[in-house]
Amino acid sequence: QVQLVESGGGLVQAGGSLRLSCAASGATFSNYAMGWFRQAPGKERQFVAAIAFSWRGTRTYYSDSVKGRFTISRDNAKNTAYLQMNSLNPEDTAVYYCAASQDAGTTQVEEEYDFWGQGTQVTVSS
Repeated sequence: QVQLVESGGGLVQAGGSLRLSCAASGATFSNYAMGWFRQAPGKERQFVAAIAFSWRGTRTYYSDSVKGRFTISRDNAKNTAYLQMNSLNPEDTAVYYCAASQDAGTTQVEEEYDFWGQGTQVTVSS
């Protein structure tokens, strides 16, 4: 079992930045692919970013809506994944969830993630 706890959400003005953290415990963090998803009010949860690895090395993936603005990273020594969010706009307002997958190659498919955090609220004001 992996326990995930997100932090770093809050209220920010449009154009601002936030960094979300996802602290993992209960398993060998480095073995898991990590992803970030978000859910806005009245909408389905959607993929934001993922960091996965294979024999080719570590790769990152982003949704088109955040590409170039958000950066996913991980620090295996700290058992923590991060989502750096820059140039935020009101459309980024959502609850952000981190997720872990035992399949190291998992990327965008929500159903392939095995463990989820409780979410952290990000609100961007105009």
